Amino acid sequence: MSYIITNFRHPLSPTNKLGFTRKDYEGALSTLCAGCGHDSISSAIISACFEMSIEPHRVAKLSGIGCSSKTPTYFLGNSHGFNSVHGRMPSITTGANLANRDLTYIGVSGDGDSASIGLGQFAHVARRNLNMLYIVENNGCYGLTKGQNSATTDLDSVNKSGVSNTFEPIDLANLALQLGATFVARSFSGDKQQLVPLMKAAMSHRGFAFIDVISPCVTFNNNPGSKKSYDFVREHQEATSSIDFVPMEKEITTQYDPGTTQEVTLHDGSVIHLHKAIEGFNVHDRRSALRAIKDHQERGEVLTGLLYVDTDPVDLHDVINTTHKPLSSLTESSLCPGSGMLKSINDSLR
Repeated sequence: MSYIITNFRHPLSPTNKLGFTRKDYEGALSTLCAGCGHDSISSAIISACFEMSIEPHRVAKLSGIGCSSKTPTYFLGNSHGFNSVHGRMPSITTGANLANRDLTYIGVSGDGDSASIGLGQFAHVARRNLNMLYIVENNGCYGLTKGQNSATTDLDSVNKSGVSNTFEPIDLANLALQLGATFVARSFSGDKQQLVPLMKAAMSHRGFAFIDVISPCVTFNNNPGSKKSYDFVREHQEATSSIDFVPMEKEITTQYDPGTTQEVTLHDGSVIHLHKAIEGFNVHDRRSALRAIKDHQERGEVLTGLLYVDTDPVDLHDVINTTHKPLSSLTESSLCPGSGMLKSINDSLR
């Protein structure tokens, strides 16, 4: 049986300020397993881009290999896209970003793609603070190859075949903090109310914005004993705070009592409202975030929400002083300034 997505649009469908409907941000029909958390993440990306009125053709979506890396097909069908090889999405994104800094870059990866074969690339893109949203759809298993444990599988987590993991897991949010990422968050694919504002804030952030999304694999890792199943995460999830994102063009207001709300202003003037944050937690302090992640791990809990943000980051373009124009728009006189310029550069190195 084949399926197609209808092109019918209700004449009264809500539009954003650019005149686009939500359907303009959708992609192809998903071929993932019914109930896969990855589809919920795709839906959250669609909602975030629609509500932020981002032009679809101003987005570049990139991925590696794995179930997660298939998902860019299922959102933003009118954007640029590149499906790279296993674990190499960060270097492809770096090249594209340096060539054209004017696009919004969304990199989608998985726990195998980022924490195993791509761990080295993940480390360097984080420490270089490339301006992008990096999403890991983390299901703790290799869904394309029948559910083997991955590098993020929790200690003592039991997979569908009954095998318990005996190796220490890699916590990618913890690692991103240590590597210097300037925006770090964790969420759950089943919590759209938290995930969508986090994505909006991440796409407004100038620098490397990392979101680790626990996304249960309904086929191979949603069984009793799994620590990345729907039931386990729902029962053991604790959020740093409830989150609202206020774009810079709107009046900034809050209805919460003094002392229960923390406002985080991003570089472009947008504001994240954090309501009733957990006691002693500071989203501007890396050590506070690392300590909170560890404390909740020891209690068997999954800490979600905004973990850390640097409100005045320096991204890779600032560090290496790249041109503000896309390379494709530069003229021959800019790209080939002549022998005189080459001589002056050589003289400066003597």
